[in-house]
Parts: sequence; C-alpha cells; structure tokens
Amino acid sequence: MTTPYEIPLTPAPQRFSIELNGVNYNLRIVWNTIAGVWVLDIADTDNVPLVQGIPLVTGADLLEQYQHLNFGGGIVVLTDANPDAVPTIENLGSSGRVYFVVV
Repeated sequence: MTTPYEIPLTPAPQRFSIELNGVNYNLRIVWNTIAGVWVLDIADTDNVPLVQGIPLVTGADLLEQYQHLNFGGGIVVLTDANPDAVPTIENLGSSGRVYFVVV
C-alpha cells in the first residue's frame, strides 16, 4: 500500500524545510524560463545538495534514479485537468500538484 502526501506549494519560487518519511530536507523550487518547467532541488538540513535540477514533470517517479540516497519514497507530479501536462507557472500548488509517496 502506498501513502501519498501532498507537498504544499504555491506558484512562486520558494525555499522551505519539510519532513519526508521521518527525515528533514530543505527544498527549493524555481521556475526555469528557458525550459518552461518548475525545477526542484533537495538538500539536507545543512543545505548540502543531495539532488538538483529535477524538472517537475508528470508520468514518472522523480526520485527513482536516486534510490541510493534512501529518500524512503518517491515524488510524483499530477495535473488535475490533464494528467500528462506539467504544472505551469500559474497553477503549481492548485491544479498542478506534487506528492511524496511512501511505499
């Protein structure tokens, strides 16, 4: 059984701390104008980068290739209106949602 937890976001660049599967992380989310996509960076509590530049795209577990870092789950992105569409600069956190899924 999987348990999804929505990561609370707004359609603006942001930095915040969050607990994912019992571990604290610092997240940074920015809009990449050239690619037209939101991008996620994950750091530890000392701001040491763990992964950087993950585009928030749909259709895949964004942490799958980082299993060696033992996040204890995955990150998936869904858009309400079109499940294949990536969150836009306007809809991140409303109809463009990001979830941490504990397996």
